[in-house]
Amino acid sequence: MHDIWNPWHGCVKCSEGCKNCYMYALDKQRGQDGSVIYKVGNNFDYPLHKDKKGSYKIKSGEQIRICMTSDFFLSEADKWRDEAWEIIRKRPDVIFFILTKRPERVKDNLPPWWGDGLENVFFNVTCENQKRADERIPILFSLPFKHKGIMVAPFIGNINIEKYLRKGIIEQIIAGGENYNGARPLYYEWVKNLSDQCKRNNTTFAFIETGNIFIKDKKVYKIRNKSLQSKLAYRTGLEYVGKPMNFILKDELGIELRKEDLYVPYFKEKCRECGSKIICNGCSKCGNCKD
Repeated sequence: MHDIWNPWHGCVKCSEGCKNCYMYALDKQRGQDGSVIYKVGNNFDYPLHKDKKGSYKIKSGEQIRICMTSDFFLSEADKWRDEAWEIIRKRPDVIFFILTKRPERVKDNLPPWWGDGLENVFFNVTCENQKRADERIPILFSLPFKHKGIMVAPFIGNINIEKYLRKGIIEQIIAGGENYNGARPLYYEWVKNLSDQCKRNNTTFAFIETGNIFIKDKKVYKIRNKSLQSKLAYRTGLEYVGKPMNFILKDELGIELRKEDLYVPYFKEKCRECGSKIICNGCSKCGNCKD
């Protein structure tokens, strides 16, 4: 996918949401061990890659998700993180989406030049159940980031975070069920409850996929196809677009970019009913698939 940057790969399980980690499952399918952590040499500086014309492959205004097969604040990656921070610093025209299950490690692992944060970094914590929400969200609030969000995936327990949403700090919540062997069920009522909390507080809510096992009106749906999961998530009508997030993006000289200078996502017809559309970069127009 053109919107993911994995500077390192592999992770150490640290909480309930890690039990059936998709990265571990996919690595096992390839005959690999997800607990082996290594720097991804050919992808480490991906945001700085250029095309034959000398232009960045990642366009101004795109959102890039970091470490989707690891954790940006994994202790085993401490030796590589400073270099990754410098790469982020060199692309003030790109939105960097950082997600972690280790917010307690963040404060001590920010670069010395960080200050109160960068305008183009969107920091998120995973809150898979109520226990982790109450543990991680207060830490999230204490950290110096200008944009903050929550990932409720895998969604393995009903959560109430309205007291946090009322503060107006959380800009977006992403939710999704669990996949692969051992997947735990996701209940429609849990998703609706969280969606309603977001609507009451004008916070964007993206229900991106149902997971392998989705329960609605006491009926169990077993859904293996991830595209179908995303379509069914969209069809629940639970997504909500709240107050806009305003990222201030700049060129290499520090000049703020105009809206017309920024990347405009392109979506194919099949994207119309995708649960991820409201948070997606769109299609990279690689030509490898058809509508």
